[in-house]
Amino acid sequence: MISVLVENKFGVLAKIAGLFSGRGFNIDSLCVGETLDPSVSRMTIVTRGDDRILEQVNKQLNRLIDVIKVQDFTEQAHVDRELVLVKVSAPAKSRAQVMEIADIFRAKIVDVCPDTLTIEVTGDQGKINALIDLLQAHDIKELVRTGRVAIARGSQPLKSLKE
Repeated sequence: MISVLVENKFGVLAKIAGLFSGRGFNIDSLCVGETLDPSVSRMTIVTRGDDRILEQVNKQLNRLIDVIKVQDFTEQAHVDRELVLVKVSAPAKSRAQVMEIADIFRAKIVDVCPDTLTIEVTGDQGKINALIDLLQAHDIKELVRTGRVAIARGSQPLKSLKE
């Protein structure tokens, strides 16, 4: 999991995605959003590879002109979360059971229809996957995941100025 502060400009996302695809690296998850400074965006990129590949990715990212700072969370204490919306079949006979599962995971019911419930849940990957596993028995109709976002633990923020 890599956090990248970038200048909030047209084409930066395409350059970073091109860096990954051009070197044959897959992006498992990508989230992008503005920071407190609207001229700076934070990308949280989840990718896989051995130490050599991840080191190469970090070096390549640092070489891009629009990149302000790269932080690798692989070995660093951090908090990460993901948001998921799950539309699940919930006819009258099983609706209470689906609602009970959602309650156990502190999920919210955000839409109720005659035959389905849409559930919103945030959490780490383990929590999300456990909920999905339990809901599989109730016929998941649709599932949408945001991808993971992360922030370092402690009081030191990721700097938004070039160092």
